[in-house]
Amino acid sequence: MKAGGLYQRVVLYTVVVLQVTLVPIVGFSLTYLLDVDRENFTVAVRTELVYWIIVAGLIYGLVSLILAMFFGGFRPLRVVNRGGWAPVLGLSRRKGDPELIDRARMTLQGSPYGKMVGLVNRKVSVDGFDLISVHGGLQLLAVPMQVILIATPLIIMEGIPEHVVKPDRAFELGMAGYMIALWIAVRIQPTISSWLVGYAAMFRSVLWKISRFSWVLPILLFWFIARTFLAASLNWLDVDIAQWNEVQLEAVVLNVIFPNAVVPDTAVIDFLVAISVLPMATFTTLSVLGGSNDMPIWMEGQDSSLENLQMDLIEAPDTDVETDGSDEDSPEQDLTRSDEGVDESEEGSRMIDLPYLFDD
Repeated sequence: MKAGGLYQRVVLYTVVVLQVTLVPIVGFSLTYLLDVDRENFTVAVRTELVYWIIVAGLIYGLVSLILAMFFGGFRPLRVVNRGGWAPVLGLSRRKGDPELIDRARMTLQGSPYGKMVGLVNRKVSVDGFDLISVHGGLQLLAVPMQVILIATPLIIMEGIPEHVVKPDRAFELGMAGYMIALWIAVRIQPTISSWLVGYAAMFRSVLWKISRFSWVLPILLFWFIARTFLAASLNWLDVDIAQWNEVQLEAVVLNVIFPNAVVPDTAVIDFLVAISVLPMATFTTLSVLGGSNDMPIWMEGQDSSLENLQMDLIEAPDTDVETDGSDEDSPEQDLTRSDEGVDESEEGSRMIDLPYLFDD
């Protein structure tokens, strides 16, 4: 592997770690940690929210990583070549079974993760795009899906009348709608990316030249834009979000670890933003990391195999050995030629006698 490719892969591994740890913590810190008093021109640090910021950031990042791997169909090649997760985890004794390996390969090839991996590999190895530029382009193309993921639970929770769904059950129904939307989003993303990733990668390369930290700035920028829009929408709809804070995962964990920790009143807004922005961003980064590796032949798809087979058939006659007329014929060649002559004479006699079959 070239030094440049190794450096880019190290950068992407760092991005994955920071996306599931630092990005949500920084987003929460910039939102809650500083309390600005514009009237008195003072700035205070809300230290009582430090526990919630750290715990919520880590939990949301871990949840986003699990969602990205599960809905995207993430499977390392080592796991696939052993027959899947069941043999690797010791849940099945059929480790290395050819049937399980074939099934695992077909599942990976048809999964959103497998399609994105193949797309990234073609753009980098065949079309010559830079790996970081492809990653940034895919991150930009994921923004529409992230907007849909933010809007889906909000529409469900506030769009369904109260006589249809009880108010205390609207949050659970919204999360069910979010899961369905995420399942659809990761399957639509490879199709959209195959059309527009080249243009997005060129635009991203310009941003990369402007700022070396541009890989994280779009995520944080979209984070604050999405949070501002979501908070304004909830205020405009006059939604009571206090009733949803009791079902928050980080609130349950904080009550166990730090009973005296304070949870913000608008924590549910940050929850919706986190699970909408981070899973798609993490799914994209994992796909780019997978596409940076060498692809096995079976990952290239059936079309590529058929194309290679046709090329082999076209080139096959060129491999025939040409014989020189001055060379002496061997006994085997004489025998073959004599047999061919007999066959040709028999075929010729049959063709000559064929019209007589139709005589009266």
